[in-house]
Amino acid sequence: MQEIHGGVTAAKGFVAIGVAAGIKKDRKDMAMIYSEAECRVAGTFTTNVVKAAPVKWDQDIAYGNKTAHAVVVNSGVANACTGAEGLGYCKETAEKAAELFGIEANQVLVASTGVIGQQIPIDKIKAGVEKMKPLLSGSAAAGTLAAEAIMTTDTVKKEIAVEVELGGKTVTLGGMSKGSGMIHPNMCTMLSFVTTDACISQELLQKALGASVADSYNMISVDGDTSTNDTCLLLANGQAGNPEITTENEDYAKFAEALNYVNTYLAKKMAADGEGATKLFEVKVIGAESKEQAVTLAKSVVTSNLTKAAIYGRDANWGRILCAMGYSGAQFDPEKVDLYFESAAGKLKIIENGVSTGYSEEEATKILSEDAVTAIADVKLGDACATAWGCDLTYDYVKINADYRS
Repeated sequence: MQEIHGGVTAAKGFVAIGVAAGIKKDRKDMAMIYSEAECRVAGTFTTNVVKAAPVKWDQDIAYGNKTAHAVVVNSGVANACTGAEGLGYCKETAEKAAELFGIEANQVLVASTGVIGQQIPIDKIKAGVEKMKPLLSGSAAAGTLAAEAIMTTDTVKKEIAVEVELGGKTVTLGGMSKGSGMIHPNMCTMLSFVTTDACISQELLQKALGASVADSYNMISVDGDTSTNDTCLLLANGQAGNPEITTENEDYAKFAEALNYVNTYLAKKMAADGEGATKLFEVKVIGAESKEQAVTLAKSVVTSNLTKAAIYGRDANWGRILCAMGYSGAQFDPEKVDLYFESAAGKLKIIENGVSTGYSEEEATKILSEDAVTAIADVKLGDACATAWGCDLTYDYVKINADYRS
């Protein structure tokens, strides 16, 4: 497997574009992905009981129809808590794309992100679909435009592509995502779209995605809020020409590894781009007796506001980390825990067997001053491990969210 330049247009047969449709002022706000060849679809969605209209629309396709040709995305308005009218607008959007491409409306996925509770400007949405169709391109630049168009409070675009050899053929996976705030494990205010030219059964496509999401998007947190619109879609059009993957063989394992690489990269980019964030905060729990225990401990630390504030202040306040582990619900012996801080500036053991090592505060501050900081907790119970990603908590997070609608 190797990382290559590109995003959602890197795989054979996929085209995309992003445009300004007038939903937001002077910004790109609509994107489209299209494959002339029919795609098998897999999806995962928000666990929030309050689900946006596009989530319901896409669930019907991913779990029912299981095939699609197109994805239409808008930013600026979430189309959440909009009742039957909002769901009707999903249908109208899909019907407009279906009319232009000569396909069925139930082969058009839709996604939205932005302010909750407002009806989408359907006339602008449909005009945007018409505007995008002739501009669709398989170029890397077109993929980047799509990645930029789905941003809300994001400060950077998020896209990646990789190649892997399956059955003697070069298979490509490309992805883009958005997410900056309202991010919490069990899907976040995030949209993620991954395209691939792999030939793989829909059942294994869904299985690979579910497993990958558990170790990537479900292991990030910015602010503890789980959104109404979280959507991750994986489309496979089979254009690489590899032998169809129908069993969990070596090719399936390689595909799953490549998919997880893409999703983990995008997840970390979202965590690092948390609203107001100045650094990526990674938490590794090692030496756990089970994966479940490691996941619980890592998530508890990465979501602790006191720990996140300490990371912002470059303060090696390890008591907050041990405390967060203690209230996680996972059982462990705090008097056996070793804790390290690590970054590009070095690695430092902070506590050993639950007590301070007498470390240098100056050295700890230097390590915590980097753009990416890792806390490693060894609970010395077994061989299981897990990694979670988040960011520091800054003054700007409050400013951004206090002014979100103004």
